[in-house]
Amino acid sequence: MRILPLWSISAGALLLARTLGWAQGPQIDQLLSQLEQVQTLSGVTISPDGKWVTWNQPARDNSANSEIYLSAWKNPPAAPQRITAGDGKQSLDEHGLVWSPDSKQVAFLSNAGSSQEQVFVKSVDDNKPARKLTNLNGYVRDLCWSPDGKEIAFLYAEGGGGGGPLEAEPAQTGPIGAEIHNQRLTTVKAEGGDIRQFSPANLNIYEYDWAPDGQRFAAIAAPGPADNNWWIARLYVLAVEPSEMKLIYQPPTEQQIAVPRWSPDGQQIGFIGGIMSDEGFVGGDLFTMPGTGGTPRDVTRGRKASVSGFRWESPNKVLLTEDLDGGGAIATLDTSTGQTERLWRGDEALHEDGNYPNLALAKDGRTSAIIRSTWALAPEVWAGPLADWRRLTDVNASQHPHWGKAESITWTSGGFPVQGWLIYPENFDLQKRYPMVVGVHGGPAGMHSASWPSTHFDMSVMAGLGYFVFFPNPRGSYGEGEAFTKANVKDFGGGDLRDILAGVDAVLKKAPVDSNRIGITGWSYGGYMTMWTVTQTNRFRAAVAGAGISDWLSYYGENMIDQWTIPYFGASVYDDPAVYAKSSPITYIKHVKTPTLVVVGERDGECPAPQSFEFWHALKTLNVPTQLVVYAGEGHSFHDPKDRLDVLRRTLAWFDQYLQK
Repeated sequence: MRILPLWSISAGALLLARTLGWAQGPQIDQLLSQLEQVQTLSGVTISPDGKWVTWNQPARDNSANSEIYLSAWKNPPAAPQRITAGDGKQSLDEHGLVWSPDSKQVAFLSNAGSSQEQVFVKSVDDNKPARKLTNLNGYVRDLCWSPDGKEIAFLYAEGGGGGGPLEAEPAQTGPIGAEIHNQRLTTVKAEGGDIRQFSPANLNIYEYDWAPDGQRFAAIAAPGPADNNWWIARLYVLAVEPSEMKLIYQPPTEQQIAVPRWSPDGQQIGFIGGIMSDEGFVGGDLFTMPGTGGTPRDVTRGRKASVSGFRWESPNKVLLTEDLDGGGAIATLDTSTGQTERLWRGDEALHEDGNYPNLALAKDGRTSAIIRSTWALAPEVWAGPLADWRRLTDVNASQHPHWGKAESITWTSGGFPVQGWLIYPENFDLQKRYPMVVGVHGGPAGMHSASWPSTHFDMSVMAGLGYFVFFPNPRGSYGEGEAFTKANVKDFGGGDLRDILAGVDAVLKKAPVDSNRIGITGWSYGGYMTMWTVTQTNRFRAAVAGAGISDWLSYYGENMIDQWTIPYFGASVYDDPAVYAKSSPITYIKHVKTPTLVVVGERDGECPAPQSFEFWHALKTLNVPTQLVVYAGEGHSFHDPKDRLDVLRRTLAWFDQYLQK
């Protein structure tokens, strides 16, 4: 089937835009202009001795490149120092910085000299230029120093493009699946030399950790292709001399594993296990097991939180980061007694591990650096003792909220306590009645926590246009324990929709929301929930489905990550099609009356564009008001700032058309 270009799909939407003047045009322009100006910070680290902090921020030339900056946090200089493999004047893409054990050197990735990223090392105590260590040709990530500081390990897919399933899929032509480029565990001497690859070519390494003796690795791996098989990965121990890989744990189908970490004495391996819908978005229980193999022990069983990361402090004590009630917490846990001590709790979700780490700990486990971001605080780097941080940067000092207060609310649904966030309109007036938009997060194993709004389909901005915005965390989410996260298995759209509707009722009891002017939206699983919701109820006046799933049966054969569905549905679509049909919006499509805007990336491998075409085509046939916009070249995660802004602008206009009446 020919994919229509953006202009032919969206002609009706453009006419709508002209008719509405993009709805509240000047105010929308002001809000989106502010979001564009926000500096996105990432990659925060702190040296093992707790002296230095580094982070990434966008390049000064407004390109897509990322630059690394360094500062002492106790006595910061007048301006942070840029760490680069270049001359400091040119724009380069540099990231992935890690510290040597003695805090004297940093290793990082840079495309200096070519478009191919290479491993560089630089001393922080002198002005000598960075040294290039590798001549790679492929995808490289996850640098890690050896315990003695003499080598640097990394994951390397020779000849591969990498990037993960969130990225745009290449055009599917020619023999499909013929080429598999696995990430292999690779090392290079810190002084330079040839690289050495340890893991076998037929396995893709997803995560790893160097044992304290420097002679072994713990690794999570599965056969390629990498994007699809993370959900069936196993835990291995890889010996350095002689190179030998031993399987020590194969998790059950309903469990994914992440973050393997050796204990300080090298006797145990800890990891996070649980049902996880997306690689790199980590949550579950903490397990420990002997490094030689055996039965893992769940040391956080029954804990009403989701472990998102951990750090060994001694052979029997770990420091945990947790998702909890829509926010985050940091605690210590004695693995032998179960005794815990909470060190911090807040509205932010803090974690060292996963796709978007925003916390880094020094060797003492208490001195730390974080990227703080809430609805009241624009992103900045902070550093200091845990829970006693001081602000280190002011790159977003000019930013101020265009929305009202954020309030955590809780309710009960189906025997579960459920949490959500309610964002009040700017200049809230108790005497008025307001429209509301419900934003459902992706995953489903994820959680909406406090963070400064961005252009990545963030509905918080609607509170600046006179809306309440409600972000529920229904069953299937992180933050309430593993039983809660598993509660939508074989029940997609069932209990989680009941939780959302009960949350809307809870909001109506406490806030002046007009029950006849409520809309719903979401991206990914949130896009699916939007499609599902409008087939189950006419309670919502308008909907916007971003990268949704309309038919689980056809989806199974179209997407690039079908392994993720089996833990949730219990079998493949070929073995149990009925359980997939039960939760498919297309099964109930004739019930839809809600005007629905549908948006998707042309090359989305996680939620392929045909799913959106199928839903849009059905609504159009049934004479339900609808529009479909397909964004050329985009994957599941949009990278072009113009496309991200266009999605937001169309979404705001759609809700204004139907909810401001």
